[in-house]
Amino acid sequence: MDFIRKEHYNVYDLVEIVKILRAPGGCPWDMEQDHHSIRRDFIEETYEVVEAIDNDDTELLKEELGDVLLQVVFHAEIETEKNSFNIDDVADGVCKKMIIRHPHVFSNVTADTTEQVLKNWDNIKMQTKSQKSQTEVLQSISKALPSLMRSQKIQQKAAKVGFDWEDVDGAISKLKEEVAELQEAVSQNDQQHKEEELGDVLFSAVNVARFINTDAEKSLYNACEKFISRFSRMEKLANELNIKLEETSLEDMNNLWEQAKANENHKTTED
Repeated sequence: MDFIRKEHYNVYDLVEIVKILRAPGGCPWDMEQDHHSIRRDFIEETYEVVEAIDNDDTELLKEELGDVLLQVVFHAEIETEKNSFNIDDVADGVCKKMIIRHPHVFSNVTADTTEQVLKNWDNIKMQTKSQKSQTEVLQSISKALPSLMRSQKIQQKAAKVGFDWEDVDGAISKLKEEVAELQEAVSQNDQQHKEEELGDVLFSAVNVARFINTDAEKSLYNACEKFISRFSRMEKLANELNIKLEETSLEDMNNLWEQAKANENHKTTED
């Protein structure tokens, strides 16, 4: 194997390593992979980057960015083997995109505020992608995104052309309306109708998130973490009282839950 070990490696060393792994005599696993088989890996590595960011862990961020970079290089190498494109073409494409979408930096367009920059970005994006309608703009939002994130982006795009509530009160009223329709669907026990109305409730809740300047995906993430933390306190309290959760009633568990919640609020007040 013609590979020189170094004290420090660069991006092109990574390209070469992936090439060696996929070449005859390389790694059997790496040789078998295609875009679809490692799709999930790309998603998981991206979320691990996000976790490192959330934890303000710089060292872990460096490591996880490396794992994402490996995924980029791996996918590019698969296409290189097909003589389709290579990693340089990937870099060339994104460089050209950034130059085109920042005419206020690389050309003579003026944009002194973030709002002007974003407006220019959207207009240029429509032109470069040959999008002739706002429907095409909405359709271009990736279906692979988590649905909360996708719905917020869809609503933001629609709002830019004026299709939006005047204020948060309108969004909350719509949320209440959708909850009522969900209750009606549940009472009718129509499964398809229930699923549809639940989707409307979630979509409306995201609308409220936009108006209160909150990221819906992050809000639900925080809610999950809060639930786990509060459940942990409830379970600890149950253990102190020699109560087994799986053997107690829902009413007793709710009482324990409220105690755990009260203890949490008391601690927050002290802090």
